[in-house]
Amino acid sequence: MFRIISYYQFNTISSPVDFCREQRGRCLALGLKGRIYVAREGINGTLTGSEKDLKAYRDFLVQITGFENTEFKDDACDSIPFERLVVKVRPEIVALRSSVAVDVKRDTGKFLSPREWKAVLESEEDYILLDVRNEYETQVGHFTGAVLPKLDNFYDFPQWLEETSIPKGKKVLMYCTGGIRCEKFSALMKNFGYKDVNQLRGGILNYAKEEQGKHFQGKCFVFDDRLTTEVNPAEKEPIGRCEITGAACDTFINCANFDCNRLFLCSEQGAQQLEGCCSEECRKAVWRRPFDPNNIYATSRRWYHYFEQKLSRKT
Repeated sequence: MFRIISYYQFNTISSPVDFCREQRGRCLALGLKGRIYVAREGINGTLTGSEKDLKAYRDFLVQITGFENTEFKDDACDSIPFERLVVKVRPEIVALRSSVAVDVKRDTGKFLSPREWKAVLESEEDYILLDVRNEYETQVGHFTGAVLPKLDNFYDFPQWLEETSIPKGKKVLMYCTGGIRCEKFSALMKNFGYKDVNQLRGGILNYAKEEQGKHFQGKCFVFDDRLTTEVNPAEKEPIGRCEITGAACDTFINCANFDCNRLFLCSEQGAQQLEGCCSEECRKAVWRRPFDPNNIYATSRRWYHYFEQKLSRKT
């Protein structure tokens, strides 16, 4: 049995290159795999390994000045959901690419614990519930009644905010997978003049553990080989739909056309129908992966890393 941790911390790093080198060295020494992004604004990571080695890494990170209060989300996994370790310096640990300067520590919205979040959802308060994840993530799971912007990238949200009609005096509740996107986007909303901006502390992953995912439908998309994880044990039925057949579905595959490689919801029947491709056009492509009808999802997961690399350059 392995463990997987996800974490982030906004804190100014004077030398991201040196910090990145130290992170890589410690992870290699511990035999950890996963992904860490370092920027001047902080760190954002997901790592997997043994419980002992992950504890050693956590102890290492929280001893660094400014990272003492880093919160870790921890889960069990049957196998290691990363093929390798990637530690990179990036302009932002989560790419908002806003022209408006955002001071996350100063301006981020109010944090609501999972219990407080659930209480508001069950109250008679007037609020707007906002999902700040990408569309392919919301297709497979989301909170009941949430606004689900049809956006491909997190950095599309600033323009969406400028064009939206959300009243600036309205109470806003926002959530994402682990909380990092909310910290940044809530700060931007406050810069735009929104007064009552609230965010779910620890995101969906924390809420799943603390409140068993009540009021959440479907599964949560995660950026590793698992692709999805359970949130609400009482909600077993998929809410997503296979893009090919329209059947209820919560399984993703990558299009077998190398030039496309798009990640999309697909049932076994849909995969059989188009031989692992997302469209008839892609099925006719010359340069595509051989289709193995007996190993549909395992084969696709091996190619998820290619998609992940493309995505990391965009987000």
